[in-house]
Amino acid sequence: MTKLRLSAIPDDRPVKITVELPAAVFRDLQAYAAILAHTAGEAAPPDPTKLVAPMLHRFMATDKGFGKAKRAAPLSRDI
Repeated sequence: MTKLRLSAIPDDRPVKITVELPAAVFRDLQAYAAILAHTAGEAAPPDPTKLVAPMLHRFMATDKGFGKAKRAAPLSRDI
């Protein structure tokens, strides 16, 4: 049997989820999108829902406690 350097290719397909946000959080998300568009010199703000994934990614990537716990005891991806 041939031993390859690559193992299984991870499933990188997006996963669709539905969340309910408090109205105040959604308004802040809209404001964030508007400010982002203004600072980037864009005419129209991006769809606020498109900001959720990058925000969550950034939050988890910079949470030191989460990173430390994740490295110490990786959880199963099949949760």
